[in-house]
Amino acid sequence: MKIGLLYSRIRTDEKLLLSELRERDHDVEKIDVRKQQFAVSGAPEVFDDLDIVVDRCLSTSRSVYVTKFARAYDVPVINGPDVAEVCADKVKNSLALVEAGVPTPDTDVAFTKDTALESIERFGYPCVLKPVVGSWGRLMAKIDSRDAAEAILEHKATLGHYEHKIFYVQEFVDKPGRDIRVLATDGEPVAAMARSSDHWLTNAAKGAETDTFELDDRALELVEKASAAVGGGLLGIDLMEVGVSEDSEPDDYTVHEVNHTVEFKALNEVADVDVPGEVVDWLESKAQSESGAETPT
Repeated sequence: MKIGLLYSRIRTDEKLLLSELRERDHDVEKIDVRKQQFAVSGAPEVFDDLDIVVDRCLSTSRSVYVTKFARAYDVPVINGPDVAEVCADKVKNSLALVEAGVPTPDTDVAFTKDTALESIERFGYPCVLKPVVGSWGRLMAKIDSRDAAEAILEHKATLGHYEHKIFYVQEFVDKPGRDIRVLATDGEPVAAMARSSDHWLTNAAKGAETDTFELDDRALELVEKASAAVGGGLLGIDLMEVGVSEDSEPDDYTVHEVNHTVEFKALNEVADVDVPGEVVDWLESKAQSESGAETPT
């Protein structure tokens, strides 16, 4: 199998994938998107004879556009541009989850400081203000007072970029000091971990402690539904437990985000399964279904 890896930087996650692919004797074409030109009239040579390409671009805009080109060149791509566009934009992400009947935090979108402040006051304090595009918990704010709300809204309004003038206001979910990251392939969990921190942000990138997490039937159901809601693929699905106290089971879960270029190095360190191995198993099956070729044994 010949696999193209779209990237702008090779991180630990990509190294894990590359190592697994090469151990299985797959031919890997590393494609640094920063060094390519993508013609609307035809594919660059690096796309020749590829069975499948895997998008691992850090940049959201590059990810969306380069996967559009891969599709235009008639090369199967994981994840496709439709999935990337939904997952990369928190507004589209939230709408997709709601339309699919997946519980997700109550959210307002406003386009002026005044209307955003009205939403914040309606939610009450604390509530959360997020950028519509972003990852690793950056530029997120927990708002504890009207004074803080006014200051943050003013700051965002003067940053200049149009995305900062889209105010994504969300209820604050009182989670039990952790959230849950699930790596899934077309809705089937590969592994899951809890990310715990004393800080309200529990991203692994922010230094949260990680440990394995066993998904119950309800969590499994929501992972499958959330994956389908955004179009499926190789996804990171983030859940928070609702109505849980110490030594008790959650009343339910809420899915606050689905990620399309998911990192999994932290998960691989705590999981009981070989995460990159499971991912490559799935990639082989996807390439086989697209080409009709036999999957290597």
